Amino acid sequence: MNMPLVLLPGMMCDARLFTPQIDYFSAERAVQVACLTRHNRVEDMARAVLATAPERFALAGLSMGGIVAMEVVRQAPDRVVGLALLDTNPLAEDDRVKAGRGPQMQTAREGGLLDMLVDKAFPNYLAAETTQAPILATCFAMAESLGADVFIRQSEALMHRPDQTETLRQYRSPAMILCGEQDRLCPVSRHTLMSELMPHASLDVIPAAGHLVTLEKPIETNKAMAQWLEAL
Repeated sequence: MNMPLVLLPGMMCDARLFTPQIDYFSAERAVQVACLTRHNRVEDMARAVLATAPERFALAGLSMGGIVAMEVVRQAPDRVVGLALLDTNPLAEDDRVKAGRGPQMQTAREGGLLDMLVDKAFPNYLAAETTQAPILATCFAMAESLGADVFIRQSEALMHRPDQTETLRQYRSPAMILCGEQDRLCPVSRHTLMSELMPHASLDVIPAAGHLVTLEKPIETNKAMAQWLEAL
């Protein structure tokens, strides 16, 4: 029986972020998308993932989902038989980014979340070559369904997240690191760092892709993930 796959979505995203991967992999294995919307600490998000995940599983996370995935590994490394980190960051929050979270959360409290995302966040998600309208419509729909309270909780979690460099350095099971070449939120340098911390991991940089590689380049993403899963 193939190892179950648990997917962790990014900030203000849900299972729709992984639609191509769910469609591709669910024919051969159990695929579960964890909920990361109920807590304002990465540590608590990870505990919630572990409470609902199979006893042993492959784990893939994108962006904030990757950050939570690293914390899942820190808490229960023996349960995670393979780790895939997509367009993410192993470091604690940069002070400059952290300083910007407060005004963003206040805007969300005042009812301006969707306008703020459309004006400030969404333009940074995708590569210039991407056919953007359908993916941005999906981003808008996910954010609209999750709402301001989730945005605030997830912002707080990211602000206070732990550094996970030692977690990655100690992880020995099969690992995959993947990112879009044009990711402006989690640049290639972060993924190079992760590959240095986990020299046994594969590193794939997808051309003409940005931060949402699962939707921008689903064929390439699925191919890389399939090779990783075959090694489990």
